[in-house]
Amino acid sequence: MAVASGPPGRPPDADNSLPELLKQLSEETQTLVRLEIALAKAEMTEKGKKAGKGAGFLGAAGLLGLGAFGAFTACLIALIATVVDHVWLAALIVTLIYAAIAAVLAKRGQKEIKATGGAAPEQTIETLKEDAQWAKTLK
Repeated sequence: MAVASGPPGRPPDADNSLPELLKQLSEETQTLVRLEIALAKAEMTEKGKKAGKGAGFLGAAGLLGLGAFGAFTACLIALIATVVDHVWLAALIVTLIYAAIAAVLAKRGQKEIKATGGAAPEQTIETLKEDAQWAKTLK
């Protein structure tokens, strides 16, 4: 029983010998593997960009969480101290404000990273499963 072969859109060549068919199968398999690798690279690049965005939010949260805005912090503490009459209380209020902002940014960063759906190239894995299923039908 002859199995249809040949590139899509072109009828199989009934005159192909077994070695020619095997050569064609080998070439098409190599092409398929190259395309799968290219798909995996593209998918991982896209996921990396999304994860990078989430990491950026987490970096901003760390910056605020550590109180890196020294000059602004000092001004804010001084301003609040004029109202509450205690510098330590003013410093505590500023610390709590920074902690709340840092928590919001950290939550946003976590959400962005979770939105990537993990590090596995899901599309590539799915097509590899389909390819394996197709290869089983050739036996």
